[in-house]
Amino acid sequence: MSQYESSTKHIPYPQERVYAKLEDLNNLAALSGKLPEDKVKEFSFDHDQATVDVPPVGKVTIRVVEREAPKCIKFEAIGSPIPMNMWIQIIPNGDEASKMRVVAKAELNFMLRSMVEKPLKEGLEKIADTLAMIPY
Repeated sequence: MSQYESSTKHIPYPQERVYAKLEDLNNLAALSGKLPEDKVKEFSFDHDQATVDVPPVGKVTIRVVEREAPKCIKFEAIGSPIPMNMWIQIIPNGDEASKMRVVAKAELNFMLRSMVEKPLKEGLEKIADTLAMIPY
C-alpha cells in the first residue's frame, strides 16, 4: 500500500467544531457551489457517505467506516478503480483553532503508481483546500 498526504491546513475553528461538521456528510452541502462543474458532474451525500461522478473515473463513493471523535474520520472508497482508504485528521492548535490534513492509502502496482501518483496527490490537496474553506 502506498500512502499519500495533503499539506497541513490551518483552520480558525476549534477541533471539536471542525469534527462535528465533518463527521456528518450531510454537511457537505456547503461545498455544492465550490466544486468545479467541469470536473464534477454529480455530487450527492447522506450522513455516512458521499458519491461524486468525476469524468473519466465515473461514480465513486466514499463511506465512513470509523469515527474517532474529535480527531479522525476514516473512509473507504467504493466503486473506485483503485482500492483506497482515506482519512481526515484534525488536531487542536490552541483553544480556538485546529490543523487538518487528508491522508490516503491506495493499493497501486508499480505501473499504476507512475500513472496515478501525481493526480492522487493533487486530488488530496484539493480536497484538503476545499475542506479548509468551509465555515465551521
